[in-house]
Amino acid sequence: MKKRITAIILSVVTALSLAACQTTGGTTTAEKSITIKVGDNWSASHPMAAALDNIFKPMIEEKSNGTIKVELYHSGTLGNEGDLWDGVRNGTIEIAIVGTPMNQEYPTMLISDWPFLYRDLNHAKKVWTGSIAKEISSEFHEKFPTAYMLGWGPNSARTFTSNKPLTSVDDFKGQKFRMPSNPIHIGIAENLGASAQVIPLGELFSALETGVVDGQDNGMVTVISEAFYEVQKYIYETNHIISTLEIVASSSFLDGLSENQQQIIREAAKASCEKAWDEYIKSVDTDRQFLKDHGVTVTECTAQDKEKIVEQIKPLTDKLYAENPWAKELTEKIKAVQ
Repeated sequence: MKKRITAIILSVVTALSLAACQTTGGTTTAEKSITIKVGDNWSASHPMAAALDNIFKPMIEEKSNGTIKVELYHSGTLGNEGDLWDGVRNGTIEIAIVGTPMNQEYPTMLISDWPFLYRDLNHAKKVWTGSIAKEISSEFHEKFPTAYMLGWGPNSARTFTSNKPLTSVDDFKGQKFRMPSNPIHIGIAENLGASAQVIPLGELFSALETGVVDGQDNGMVTVISEAFYEVQKYIYETNHIISTLEIVASSSFLDGLSENQQQIIREAAKASCEKAWDEYIKSVDTDRQFLKDHGVTVTECTAQDKEKIVEQIKPLTDKLYAENPWAKELTEKIKAVQ
């Protein structure tokens, strides 16, 4: 009899304890209140940065009932892309938005900068918000156990700008372009007859202004957000790469949260990337007109010139396929996405 009474008491105590942990909104009193730092290298007008401001932060703070506060640091406030990636890996930064600073360690990330891979921007969005993105994100965590890939958003459809005339394939010869520290970007410039120089994004405006380089390659959205149009006269709309930005999170940070808090952050990352793609796709025509209105000569790449560029960079693409056994299968898989 005593054993039965004891068992009943224990059951009641357990039930009361569980009930005491529950609150509205899906959170629990056991969830710790935290403030997380989120860093990127873009001005607040870039679609990915804007999605952090308008979707990521409010969605997390509302759905967590205030247990998670989000502090956003745009424009490289927490460091350059390499600094952000290192901070996430070692746990000093909770979340960052980066491109592919890890592609030397994990060459599969070169896919983010693969030239002439998509039919258009909508095709790119389908790829990086679908099953292929999920598959690579899983492999990414296996390669880097201290980090999670939470989402793939748009960087931009990359174009070339210059202070010198740049309206056709032949105009590349002899020009100096700032290119990211990435073998694909550098290879494209060199295959087109130009020279490439690696300069951090934060130093690029000055390098263009002082003539250290003639031009650079970035999307029109970046040309506007970084005010490059003030020191560049020509844009050649090649759209040679539709590059991505990735939301990466520190594993030690994310694993330390409740399952509910983890899910909130993952859902906010997904929603932010989808919104950023939609806003970026809508912005391209507006950005082009803005640049024209500010005196920049914008030349859209013809189908014939695109064929010439593809042919001229064939040494680069042949080399990429030869050096990366995974590339042929993955690029064909991406091209097949409808």
